[in-house]
Amino acid sequence: MFIVIALTLMFICILTIVFLLREREIEEENVQFYSLGTINTIKVYGKKAKAAIEEAKKKVMEIDDKMSVFKEESEITKINDKAGLSLVKVSMETFYLIKKAIYYCNLFDGYFDITIRPIVKLWGIGHQEERVPTEIEIEEKLKLVNYEDIILDENSCSIGLKNSNQEIDVGGIAKGYAADLVKEILKKNKIKNGIINLGGNVYVLGRKSDGKDWCVGIQDPLNENGKFLGTISTRNKSIVTSGNYERYFFKDGKSYHHIIDTKTGYPSEGEIISATIVSDFSIDGDGLSTGVFIYGVNKAINLIEGLYGIEAILITKSKEVFLTSNLKNIFTLTNNDYCLREATAI
Repeated sequence: MFIVIALTLMFICILTIVFLLREREIEEENVQFYSLGTINTIKVYGKKAKAAIEEAKKKVMEIDDKMSVFKEESEITKINDKAGLSLVKVSMETFYLIKKAIYYCNLFDGYFDITIRPIVKLWGIGHQEERVPTEIEIEEKLKLVNYEDIILDENSCSIGLKNSNQEIDVGGIAKGYAADLVKEILKKNKIKNGIINLGGNVYVLGRKSDGKDWCVGIQDPLNENGKFLGTISTRNKSIVTSGNYERYFFKDGKSYHHIIDTKTGYPSEGEIISATIVSDFSIDGDGLSTGVFIYGVNKAINLIEGLYGIEAILITKSKEVFLTSNLKNIFTLTNNDYCLREATAI
């Protein structure tokens, strides 16, 4: 009996040593690169970490090549060039993304609208040509903003625009789509833990290397970059934020940010200055955060509470923080200048 027990203990010790050695073999890889008009960072843990990172980076670059309005050969540019003339055959990825974007355009009654490009170009926010357009210019370009003018042909996988000079811009949703594709690439390569950050579109996969949930900081929109007003502890979730502090310029003492109200043609002047969406898919976070920003607190909370698996953090000019119901146990307010408030149901 003693020999059997001794052999059993020895076997357990051997298994433990083998397990620990295998754990040490797990690689940690990270990469930082420019694409989709922003700096992107991917950090993962796993035996196939290097291969997974390389494949993920390649996929993000492919999405940028297909969907950037700043690339002459992109599928989006070709659609815009043929506006009012003909449809353009596109990849299944571009077709899917635009179809998904139209869903969000509908959901927000056009407050999120991917045909906003003519207005965005007028303002030029974030570029050397940024300026305040005249009212006449804005009125003229607003006539071109209408997502219902996008033509989808499922049979030929083709897309077009009804009128000349109309333009699509999927910059408000492409990063989220790319983040979801990166997540699938990581999973395919058996990566269980990592963090994807595509210019602020964050997806936390699994847990940290110490086994704890990831802690994601929520930017203080009224403070310098890198200062947080709170944190979320979570795993396998996307966290996407739209804020008026991201891109802006000053003219005659007034600040103009990049989130345009599609009904007025001017930067949104609502009560919300930062909108964060927590969801399973990053494309949802991208599609929802901009619309929610313009919508207003009560209307936005009411909408998000009705969507399965999606939560929101809304921050107002008066330093109030509104949470949807399922975030209350995982969000921690760390800045006493802000206070938590309950939204009014409508």
